[in-house]
Amino acid sequence: MQSLKPCLWFDSQAEDAARFYCSFFPKSKLGKISYYGEHGMKKAGSVLMVEFKILGIEMQGLNGGDMYKPTPAISFSVSCKNQKEVDHYWERLTSNGGREVMCGWVTDRYGFSWQIVPVQLAKLMTSKDKGSVARVTEAMMKMVKLDIKTLEAVAKPLKKLPSSKPAKKTGKNASKLSSKTTSKRR
Repeated sequence: MQSLKPCLWFDSQAEDAARFYCSFFPKSKLGKISYYGEHGMKKAGSVLMVEFKILGIEMQGLNGGDMYKPTPAISFSVSCKNQKEVDHYWERLTSNGGREVMCGWVTDRYGFSWQIVPVQLAKLMTSKDKGSVARVTEAMMKMVKLDIKTLEAVAKPLKKLPSSKPAKKTGKNASKLSSKTTSKRR
């Protein structure tokens, strides 16, 4: 048994949301559903609480009415091992009324905020190369859905130009320059 469970407040969509999340997250399962009785806030027999798991995490959905709304101040961060996973969660969470936000964030059709984050980002953002971190941050802040290849590309050290030596002078000017340099040394 998990000691701490997120409880998501809904007006009346808790069961629909639980089924939606369980349809595409691995290690997911719909659990017990409890119902309002005769003296509840909602119609007797309507769904009160839904227990479910997504990604192996126990969660609850509560149909408590429309007095509270989700806020981006609390979000769910999903670690993705590759771009295919980023794309999968992004597409599912933005479907049917969800919306893209910025920097890897989406809001699902129920109003809950999700961060769809490639695991590579943590490594890129904690590099000892401060220039790399700055480039990755700048690129990420301009993205809506995070793109791993782009982030990794901007993280690479900037190529140094080969050091250039002064061009060797040839002809009449070369001998004049050489004699001036030699006379100044004396």
